[in-house]
Amino acid sequence: MSKQISILGTGWLGLPLAKALLTEKHIVKGSTTSKNKLVNLKNQGIDPYLTEVTEDRPKGAIDSFLAKSEILIINIPPGLRRNPESNFVGKIQHLIPIIEQSTIQKVLFISSTSVFADLEGFPLITSETCPNAISNAGKQLIETEKILRDNQNFETTILRFAGLFDSRRHPATMLSKRKNIKNPLAPINLIHREDCIGVIKKIIEMDHWNDVFNTSYPEHPPKAKYYSMICKQMELPIPDYDYETLSKGKIVNSDKTLKVLGYTFKRNLNLFDKNP
Repeated sequence: MSKQISILGTGWLGLPLAKALLTEKHIVKGSTTSKNKLVNLKNQGIDPYLTEVTEDRPKGAIDSFLAKSEILIINIPPGLRRNPESNFVGKIQHLIPIIEQSTIQKVLFISSTSVFADLEGFPLITSETCPNAISNAGKQLIETEKILRDNQNFETTILRFAGLFDSRRHPATMLSKRKNIKNPLAPINLIHREDCIGVIKKIIEMDHWNDVFNTSYPEHPPKAKYYSMICKQMELPIPDYDYETLSKGKIVNSDKTLKVLGYTFKRNLNLFDKNP
């Protein structure tokens, strides 16, 4: 059954997600902070809106963007690396009253497995593990998740993705330029963009709300081994690692995503290979 869905943030993940939902016959509204992108969104069949979520009231056509939609997908990054002083929690708090006054019944919040701290011994992160981030970004995501899930005016599912990649955008491109990289023995947690979209589609298809999913591809090779292999594939310099300092990390378990949603990963960790 087709639904009207509003996607807050139509960038690297949001735009192909919108296009995938269109193929499922959903009506899709997409927001952008750039006027230059409005025409492109419209040409893709997406109903475009110029909006920006700020620490005051959201700017732009936010009311029209939400109007008549049943589902809101919040897909905006906290942006705390570029601006550590940014108040992401405040941005979402100012958005919530507008959601409450709209037709939105269900919210899908795209979060991150960074809500779990990297620790010695590489703990296994399951659906029962409580978030314990010590970073500013991780703490703000934890608080944002809570205020959305505690709201009784709409149903919220939290989807925490591990590191995102595809063949054109991969963490290895940045790591190859660095020296003395920490945590070389830590297990990696990554997921291909195609699988991110696949999991989101499953949640919508199954109408599965009021839940939390931690999602990463279920193989976790050591960081140094994996990124050295990828850099060779991309013909990039092999990164330099710090083996003197004890490695910290975690292993994100995706069993709940596989069992509850019945999802099968389409892409593995290699850049150009699909799963058999």
